[in-house]
Amino acid sequence: MTISFLLWLATILPQPAADQVCLATTVYLEARSESQVGQMAVAEVAMRRREHGRWGNTVCDVVRAPGQFALTTTNPRYALRNPRAWAAAWAVAGHAIHMWSLPIDRRRLVVPDADHFVLAESTTPAWIKGAAATTIGAHNFYHIN
Repeated sequence: MTISFLLWLATILPQPAADQVCLATTVYLEARSESQVGQMAVAEVAMRRREHGRWGNTVCDVVRAPGQFALTTTNPRYALRNPRAWAAAWAVAGHAIHMWSLPIDRRRLVVPDADHFVLAESTTPAWIKGAAATTIGAHNFYHIN
């Protein structure tokens, strides 16, 4: 499967299946080597951004916002070649979408309030204004907005 195929698939599927395709692809690209908790944290950031509405009204809109997630910075011909990692990302995406269908007080969150993340060992982006709220695996999570 390539990114371009998955993005095309998301355009023909009904909701919430389309959002699950986009979120699973994002989790795969951003965190496939992370623990389930690390993957869930990445998914939470995308779901929180969708809830805020600033980056789009669907998960697909959010993760395809220019320069925000790996989905927009990775070559569309990139092939997802790890079926086990894809299955894990798909399950995490489904769980995250289910969590966000619950009332706020019933959601079990990994990174409450985090709306950004970055690889802990990467250069420091200009949008970072303070210390990370938490670090999970290879990612630092931040509350910016």
